[in-house]
Amino acid sequence: MKVLVTGVDGYIGSVLAPFLIGAGLDVVGIDTGYYRDGWLYTSNTEMPRTPTVFAQDLRRVVESDLEGIDAVVHLAELSNDPLGANNPEVTHDINHHGSIHLAKLAKKCGASRFVYTSSCSVYGIGKGDWLTEESAVDPQTAYAECKVAVEKDLKQLADSDFCPVMLRNATAYGASPRMRFDIVLNNLAGLAWTTGRIAMTSDGTPWRPLVHILDICEAIRCALVAPASAVRGEVFNVGHDGDNYRVRDIAQIVADAFPGCEVSFGPADADNRSYRVSFKKISERLPGFECQWNAKKGAEQLRKVFERIAMSDDTFEFRAFTRLKQLEYLLRTGQVDDQFYWT
Repeated sequence: MKVLVTGVDGYIGSVLAPFLIGAGLDVVGIDTGYYRDGWLYTSNTEMPRTPTVFAQDLRRVVESDLEGIDAVVHLAELSNDPLGANNPEVTHDINHHGSIHLAKLAKKCGASRFVYTSSCSVYGIGKGDWLTEESAVDPQTAYAECKVAVEKDLKQLADSDFCPVMLRNATAYGASPRMRFDIVLNNLAGLAWTTGRIAMTSDGTPWRPLVHILDICEAIRCALVAPASAVRGEVFNVGHDGDNYRVRDIAQIVADAFPGCEVSFGPADADNRSYRVSFKKISERLPGFECQWNAKKGAEQLRKVFERIAMSDDTFEFRAFTRLKQLEYLLRTGQVDDQFYWT
């Protein structure tokens, strides 16, 4: 199987590509390159598994980019739009319209499988508990609105020759060469390492689901090779029921992995969003999938990486490891225009 991975130079993509190659798949990648300034570490086991990567904007993908492709894994979308609520059009242009442009082109060019990485953020405020794939969605941001819209449009493209699969990932964590320190467990681990303290501004009682980046990779692999009848047009929450944590518990798990780290909590927060997500469907209906990680193991993995590279404060705070900082930098320096095309 020849697989095209979009966003291959991102947080998940830089781990996914060698993972899929190691599983025997032929991988090529495209990436617009917004985050190539950041590289946290190199693993000797990953270097022989580097895919061929082409620089390409999602919105400008053409038929020749998909020649000979059997399946697409679509990761490349804009997150933490620095233009915010004042100009959500650019997010919709890239994340919704760009994604469906890619899917339609993939179908036209004969790709039979399209794996789309959605997000549990589609549940928004999360009315109710133990949310399933059948629960109502309530997107609160342009990013989440686009996830819902893409899922809907992909389902309409499904037929006997084209098999879209939608994976709603819980909040990711874990080590990646193209690191992100703007997601909860990774951020707390970075704070624990560089400051020796995790100071919560709230009481940390809300629930949040987490999933390790390698478990996301395994879900993608399973979605690629599963019988079409098992996954065509299906949505799967990606994670494990045991990986629903209170935010205060995430903080304590991280602190325990970094000896000497102190944790403090603040008052109850006015933001009362709290929800647990059910991952029963993926455990029962996606052949071969099983989570191998939990927050404790992930925090320990990050501590070992930080120790090995002797991570400094400057590295932790480097703009390329935080989506908003990097995108604002590219805009401020005129390297991209207000539509996020390279200048």
